[in-house]
Amino acid sequence: MLHEFFSQFDTAFLRSMLHSVFAWAPVWVPILFAIVWFDLWLHYKQREWIKKQESVLLEIRLPQELPKSPHAMELFINTLYDVFPGNLIKVYLEGAQRQWFSLELVSIDGTIHFYIWCLKARKNRVETQLYAQFPNVEVHEVPDYTLGVHHNPDKLSFGWIGQLKLTKADAYPIKTYIEYGLHEDPDEEFKHDPLVSLLEFLGSLKKGEQAWVQILIQGHTKEGLTFHRLFPKADWKGGVEKEIKEILKKGRLKPEDDKTLDSTKHLSQGQRDVIEAIERNASKTAFDAMIRTTYFAEKEVFNPGNIGGLLGSFSHFSSQDLNGFRPDFKASFDYPWQDLFGKKKAYNERQLLAAYKRRSFFSPPFKHFHAHPFILTTEELATLFHFPSGIVAATPTLERIPSKKAQAPANLPV
Repeated sequence: MLHEFFSQFDTAFLRSMLHSVFAWAPVWVPILFAIVWFDLWLHYKQREWIKKQESVLLEIRLPQELPKSPHAMELFINTLYDVFPGNLIKVYLEGAQRQWFSLELVSIDGTIHFYIWCLKARKNRVETQLYAQFPNVEVHEVPDYTLGVHHNPDKLSFGWIGQLKLTKADAYPIKTYIEYGLHEDPDEEFKHDPLVSLLEFLGSLKKGEQAWVQILIQGHTKEGLTFHRLFPKADWKGGVEKEIKEILKKGRLKPEDDKTLDSTKHLSQGQRDVIEAIERNASKTAFDAMIRTTYFAEKEVFNPGNIGGLLGSFSHFSSQDLNGFRPDFKASFDYPWQDLFGKKKAYNERQLLAAYKRRSFFSPPFKHFHAHPFILTTEELATLFHFPSGIVAATPTLERIPSKKAQAPANLPV
């Protein structure tokens, strides 16, 4: 029976193909070897370059009063846009990478911290631009809080560690601070800051519990040879135009409306609002992004309900008509038979924890780890990561410095 099955593939055409493959082996085998070797070489040089750069973790400590809207944070994030890795020699022989940053919201024993991680070469830029927009804050270089955490199942329970992704195409923005009216500087009692829900959750954790939110960003642009692409890749604006055309198409009432495809007169008010939000968002500076989150605790105080609290805090950035976040790759599994002995979950936890500690996603060793980057603009990033005012965010465990500073330090490097 097996002989009859395999005899079906014993055709003149197949024999001819195999003969051609082996005949041309002296050509394609060296090419394949060269491609594999070059990929390994580039990976090695990139890791070597990253190791040489060194990194710093900056903690931002807030004053009692900070009368700044998220627009100030948007202006700051704009200054982090850097898409020039260097010339071809630096990229391919030295392994140079585009700069990337990590915006982090962390709760350790219920105490909330704002951190910005960057390569050491960008430390001065981050400090200078933070003081330019927020002269009353304090910026301190601090030890990396992640280094003291190790994957030890006997002591720690990792209830959740995973990555998030958008619910819709990149073109659709999340619900930003502009939709919440925070750009208009209303009276404090009328402000509704979507970040407060996340801060309240982070501040509710008890001693022995930790929750981390990591937003990795890297300037988005068209990609060519300097981005390791033989064939150029366009930026995200093509996807924006495609989504708008789809909305216009859905708004047609009858076949004869085809000729007015670019007109919005047949759209509902909701569809017009969506197009307006998409176009406004597309006008902002765009970053490639990845979001990782984790909740873990000492076994004695572990609370599984906090997993939903962490993930649910992101619902305030979501909109049914626009975009939002949902879990993507995670350490755990949905069904017990997917990981009968728990070894896969433990392995995923170690990998995700290592990726978090290294702030690695755009570069080795965890490049595009189980996901692809998505687009977040400066407006969206400023909504997810900004410094709330003291009245709006009255979370007791959100530490604030006791007095305002008149100006930034005089000896701050430029």
